[in-house]
Order: sequence, then C-alpha cells, then structure tokens
Amino acid sequence: MTLAEERAPSELVGDVERLLADLEAPGDPVAAERATAVVQALLELYGAGLARMVEEISARDDGTLAATFAEDELISHLLLLHGLHPVSLEGRVLGALDEVRPYLESHGGNVELVDVEEPVVRLRMQGSCSGCPSSGVTLKLAIEDAIHKAAPEIEEVLAEDITAPEPAPLLAGGPLLEVTQAGGDPGWTTVGGLRELDRRASVVKAVGGRPILFLRVAARVLAYGNRCAGCGAALDDATVRSTRLTCGGCGNRYDVLRAGRCLDEPRLHLDPVPLLIGDDDLVRVALAAPV
Repeated sequence: MTLAEERAPSELVGDVERLLADLEAPGDPVAAERATAVVQALLELYGAGLARMVEEISARDDGTLAATFAEDELISHLLLLHGLHPVSLEGRVLGALDEVRPYLESHGGNVELVDVEEPVVRLRMQGSCSGCPSSGVTLKLAIEDAIHKAAPEIEEVLAEDITAPEPAPLLAGGPLLEVTQAGGDPGWTTVGGLRELDRRASVVKAVGGRPILFLRVAARVLAYGNRCAGCGAALDDATVRSTRLTCGGCGNRYDVLRAGRCLDEPRLHLDPVPLLIGDDDLVRVALAAPV
C-alpha cells in the first residue's frame, strides 16, 4: 500500500488545495505561472485519460462497476473534478438525504428535496424537525455534511419549514459500539463504550466536555442532553420503561421516540443530540453550542 492509499481522500484533496494556494502567494510570478500551467496540463491529461476509461467501461459494464466507482470517495472525487461522475447531481443529493433520513425519522421528522440547481440545494423540513430547537443543528451538521460529501459542487443548502404533522414513532438503529475516538468530519465526535447499554436502558457519557444521555430502546440508540427540561436535574437515575423516560427529580415523563417531548407538560422537551450510525459501525454525535 502506498502512502497516498493510507491517507483519507479528503486529506489528499486538502494537500492539493494548499499547494495551489501557495502558488498564488507573493513570490516569483514567472515560476508561479509556469507551475500553474504544469498543473493545468496534468489535469487535462488525466482528465482525457479518465474520460476514455469511462467511455470504454460504459460500453462493457452492466452498471456494477459504475456503482462501485460512485461509492469510492477518491475515485468519485476525481470523476467529479473532470465532470465524469456516473450519478447525476440530483441523484447524489437524494442519496445523501437517504443517508441521514434514519436520524431525522428517529426524532419524528423527515426532509424533502424541493430543488437542486448548482450550487444551491433547497429542502423542506417535515415533522418535528420543522421548527424544533435542534433543526438548525440537524441541517448544518447532518444534512449539509452528507450533501457536501456526496456533491462537493454544492455551496449552499437552504431549508424551509412546513406545518409539522404528528410525528411517526420511528427510531434510528444500529449495533452498539465499543470504539472510542475523536475526529472525523468537523462538528462530529465518534463515541463508543456503549456496551453498558446491553445491561442498562441508559448510560451517560462525557462527549466534548458535556454529559450526554444515551438510551437503548429495542436494541436501538438515541442521544439527549443529560438534563430534565422541567427541574433541570441530571437524568442519570431516570427510569426508562418502553418508550418513556421518567425524571427521578420531578417525575416528568418524556417520549424518547418523539424528540423527547414531555407527556405531562407539552411545552417541555428534552434536548435531542444528532446521532448517526454509519456503515463503518461508528456512532457519531454532533454537539451544538449551549443555548
């Protein structure tokens, strides 16, 4: 395996962008112009070669290889760079929304693609994602993250809210994890050590210096800020029965399948924490600044 293969495609792209920026820095203008011309010539050469390869593959492929190329982050980026990606812009945006839809549904919400026209995507938030306190976090850290990864040519994601229907009792699910590390995409932290949920209905973990309550319901996981919306007490000793969490301090009951809405005081709700469970078996949470 080469050094390039050991590094993430995003790191390689970042290196190229930094080197190109260095060429524009004050210095020898003649040398910078020649270096830029060399880079442009190489791009055109590789682009022509990739175009010929795609043409030959398209004539022989049943779609399997094209799908494999589209799913590979590095190959996908190169094809996008030269306008050769086999999946349309709209198709990639729809695929990105499908990736984050389990999280949205876990909080009784959904998202609809209204329009996509480079470089802008317009969405419509539905259900409890419409107008709820965490909708801004959801849009910026979950939806935007997925869209920009699938369609880097998109520069802006706009959303509009509609009247929220009764949220469906759905919950994002996936395996419980042990891997613990920080990093990855900006704004996200990978969390592990949740095997305790095999024995307990809830567990509190410190993530980014904040206590986060993780819940297990039917072998599935949700995350909330560790604070009762009624009395402000920590929820370490809260009881969880079926889909209801009961605060040990004030006795308020919350529906964990419906964005933590309080069953006793409708104006109250827990603070949902965006949580994604990827194919790589990593649980990632996004923490917004406290409000």
